[in-house]
Amino acid sequence: MNALSPATASRMTASAKRGASLALTYQRLMMMMLVFAGITTLIVGRLLFLTIFTDRSGNGNAVNPLIPARADIIDRSGAPLARTFNAWSIGVHPAKLIGDKDVLAAKLAELMPDKSAAEYRRLLNSTKTFVYLRRRAMPELVAAANALGEPGLAFDREPERLYPNGVLAAHIIGYTDLDGNGAAGMERAFNERLSNPALRGEPLQLSLDARVQHALEAELHAAMTKFSAVGAAGIIMDIHNGEVLAMTSLPELNPNAPGQGSMDARFNRATLGVYELGSTFKPFTVAMGMDDGHVKSLGQIYPCPGALSAGRFTINDTHPFGRPCSVAEIMQESSNIGTAQIATQVGGVRQKEFLRKMAFLEPVSIELKERGRTLHPGNNWGEVSTMTVGFGHGIAVTPLHLASGYATLLNGGLWRPATLLKHGKNNPVPAGRRVFSEDTSYKMRALLRLVVTHGTGRKADAPGYRIGGKTGSAEKYHNRSLLVTTFAGVFPMDEPRYVIVAMLDEPKAIKETYGFRTAGWNVAPVISKTVSRIAPVLGVVPDSRRDANLAEVLPFVQNKDK
Repeated sequence: MNALSPATASRMTASAKRGASLALTYQRLMMMMLVFAGITTLIVGRLLFLTIFTDRSGNGNAVNPLIPARADIIDRSGAPLARTFNAWSIGVHPAKLIGDKDVLAAKLAELMPDKSAAEYRRLLNSTKTFVYLRRRAMPELVAAANALGEPGLAFDREPERLYPNGVLAAHIIGYTDLDGNGAAGMERAFNERLSNPALRGEPLQLSLDARVQHALEAELHAAMTKFSAVGAAGIIMDIHNGEVLAMTSLPELNPNAPGQGSMDARFNRATLGVYELGSTFKPFTVAMGMDDGHVKSLGQIYPCPGALSAGRFTINDTHPFGRPCSVAEIMQESSNIGTAQIATQVGGVRQKEFLRKMAFLEPVSIELKERGRTLHPGNNWGEVSTMTVGFGHGIAVTPLHLASGYATLLNGGLWRPATLLKHGKNNPVPAGRRVFSEDTSYKMRALLRLVVTHGTGRKADAPGYRIGGKTGSAEKYHNRSLLVTTFAGVFPMDEPRYVIVAMLDEPKAIKETYGFRTAGWNVAPVISKTVSRIAPVLGVVPDSRRDANLAEVLPFVQNKDK
């Protein structure tokens, strides 16, 4: 075997060293790449974690893009009622201004004339590090302010609450303040739930139906305008579960411009305002008499003279009988004298017990914070007070109290709290408490249907929809020359499903009503028009062949064709 020459051996040794060096370099390069890949993976993972799981809704924090800064509010069908998006704000860092402050103040006053140049000058000279000039700014305004070229001006995006339906259901939905906190309505009542990071990904679903709400608001607004009323309120409720399908208060309130409406516009007449609601109370008194055994028949006779003495007072009727009258006629013609006698039979103690069971002696049951306190005789609940409360005077409640009372009266006699939340698996219908017997509740159907077919509520009728109910006209406590007119009703009366209440605050007489300004002339037509619009939406089919059993009341009524 030939031995390797020294030169050849030297070349092989050098080659082996170069291979080992390349292998070591390759290993180091691979190690560096693995370390780099690991670090990159950790950074990307951390960024994804922060994006998905970090709450960034607070001031000074970035906004989580995957969930809203505040939960949406939707109606019972999922239609949006309140949403959140990013809006512009314009601010200034006074210490960073480099231009002439007087010139800048004048230019800002031209762009945003809600403040004078002098007011902007004071803001620009503020000792604060930052001052807002405009929040919820339109993009066009932001562009114009940016074009001023002042580096001390600051432009930022912040969560903005939007109400896509404008004034629709504004008193119920409410609105937020400039910092995004609930200031009224359901926004205020459920502020913690709407802003909770764990819950705000799920919308808050209300019991309201936007279609029903729109119809009620439109008809009430038209009546308020026609009769020059200062305000109005209305409620539509499911009598079996207490769900409020529509509720409105007028004048209108624009939630997209919070704080800019008048105090009167911000006032919720449906739940915060308390009123003497007059003759709409009479059905409660008759039902109390039935349940306690004083009224044994709708044909039971009471003396109905032209006037009735009550202590120092005299009770009169708008439509005096001047003869004995039946219970059916007392309801048909809305007799104060007849109702007062039934109330006296029931007595003040029992009357208060019934009203307490219906929650009429406490703030109305609803999720809103804006709830009025009932006014009643209190410790002065004597015989005269019992009489006047019996026909709706001397006691002031909210329109929502009245709606809940009529639901109780016609749903079989069970009181349940009203609710603005849709019932479901996680929000079951409460069992309720017994107020009236089922028999009494059934008998009220024909009695209230009689008021619409043959009594003071004729203008509330809507062909085929079998409306029953009661008119009420009461003088305002602070000025007896002014009226509050109300109609409270239920439909369809052969199988009651929904209660509807409409109220006008200080309506005026017009030529069309022959100088009258009572409920039968001005608010009863609101019921007819509204029910005709909403009944098809609610699945109530017009049927002239069905009705409450008027044969139970007509035999006890004289002048049936009056």
